[in-house]
Amino acid sequence: MPFLILLLLLAVFLPVLLILLFYRMVSISFVKLGIPRPLVFFLFLSILVGGLVNIPVWQTQATEPGNIFRLGHFFFLEPPRVRTTVIAINVGGALIPLLLSLYLLPKAPLLRMGLGVVIVALVTNWLARVVPGEGIFLNPFIPPLVSAGAALVLGLRQAAPVAYVSGTLGTLIGADLLNLREIAQSGGTFLSIGGAGVFDGIFLVGVIAAFLSPGRRT
Repeated sequence: MPFLILLLLLAVFLPVLLILLFYRMVSISFVKLGIPRPLVFFLFLSILVGGLVNIPVWQTQATEPGNIFRLGHFFFLEPPRVRTTVIAINVGGALIPLLLSLYLLPKAPLLRMGLGVVIVALVTNWLARVVPGEGIFLNPFIPPLVSAGAALVLGLRQAAPVAYVSGTLGTLIGADLLNLREIAQSGGTFLSIGGAGVFDGIFLVGVIAAFLSPGRRT
């Protein structure tokens, strides 16, 4: 009986403990990136909840050709269909990271950040895979590792902001924007920029980038 009670307590409190540890790690990362401490919890919650929210920003229409098929001695014509594709921006995976990137822009040389964005965009575009009817698949560790490597070479003392901005913008451009046409042609009816396919990678960019900070009291 005591063993069962212990298992029950672990089942209840272990997830809570893991969430608290994860929040602590992420909050330290945000503070090291220069985010004011009073905003950290709000930002953390906004990213998690915002990952479930997509704001439609555009829609396209494509005409699918009709088809002629035979049934017995008769021929039937299937008329052309118009397929509408809605393009949206994910709040937690794109909108908030973009606003954070704008906040961090003055903290490092613009040219180095631009080079970092290009490097991450090229790598993520090369490694991202379009899954028909589903969207983008990208290993979540690729954006933070590539952006961290580029920032260490380009950013020097400003490696943390360079890593975050290049990881965020580079991933959104390389994995999402440069693949929009292919995703639309794959049969999908809803495209989310910064959605499930790249959300985890962009979230980890902030965590990894903080380790490149020269040190800030937390």
